[in-house]
Amino acid sequence: MSDPIIDIAGLTRTFVLRRKEGRWRRRREVVTAVDDMSFRIEPGTAVGYIGANGAGKSTTIKMITGILVPTAGRLRTCGLDPVRQRRELAGRIGVVFGQRSQLWWDLPLRESFSILAAIHRLEPAAARRRTRELVEQLEMDSTLDTPVRQLSLGQRMRAEVAAALLHSPELVILDEPTIGLDVLSKQRLREFLRLERTTRGTTLLLTTHDMGDIERLCERVLVVDTGKLVYDGSLTGLAATVGAHRVLTVDLAEPAPDLTDLPGAKLLDSEGGGVRQRLAFDTELTTAAQLLAAVSARSEVRDLSIEEPDIEDVVRRIYEAAAHPFS
Repeated sequence: MSDPIIDIAGLTRTFVLRRKEGRWRRRREVVTAVDDMSFRIEPGTAVGYIGANGAGKSTTIKMITGILVPTAGRLRTCGLDPVRQRRELAGRIGVVFGQRSQLWWDLPLRESFSILAAIHRLEPAAARRRTRELVEQLEMDSTLDTPVRQLSLGQRMRAEVAAALLHSPELVILDEPTIGLDVLSKQRLREFLRLERTTRGTTLLLTTHDMGDIERLCERVLVVDTGKLVYDGSLTGLAATVGAHRVLTVDLAEPAPDLTDLPGAKLLDSEGGGVRQRLAFDTELTTAAQLLAAVSARSEVRDLSIEEPDIEDVVRRIYEAAAHPFS
């Protein structure tokens, strides 16, 4: 079994703040940004790391990349100590910060790629080949000779992702990579990241407030609240944690009695004398196919639709549960 790409045990980071008290005095206050956190991320996986602003996401990312020194705990990224071996680690990871750029603002995009290839000491032929591959996949050919400052936000974000992947890193950390992008730009970027992971086995760690990114890219989710890890599992399990269910809506051929006694399901509402009925169901107790079969055994089904749990609502419920554990 291969070693984890990220291995964290008891990771803690505190900051000392000095708050003013009165005219001359200052009070020393210790704030815990990351609190005794432990998790492992295996190679080739895609993990969403989500939480509210101030929850500790950015602090964790900075420790994983070697920017911040942990106060306590053990941390390995790509098998390396991120602080002591930061230079070596930089060649094995790629990082995209949605609000910060690694491109040269006044230079054509082509020149930024050339400089980054030199920084990573790529062979000229390999650099040209990899640049050409990224340009084609991210549809950047028309912008290569455009100064970065003249690129649209969508064009620049695709260029940022290409820059982070130029040296084919083992781990790519994406912090709000689709922030401010239109629907088409988001779709292109997500498709590319899925392809990169499939073809190269790249590990993705994604922090975002856009639940669409999580749903389309990640099979595992870590939820952090006030520096603590409050959930680690699948998206389906995340919904089940707070009792969120899928909803089956059926349109029947004719009015029918309310479907109140189907196994694993609960009737939410009924319209038109029972012609349209909405049923919430727990995926651990039954499947959509089983529920549909049970409905069809009683009445002819003309049409149907399935609603997935709203992930933003699920995350909100987890925060509320963490804030009020006994309510």
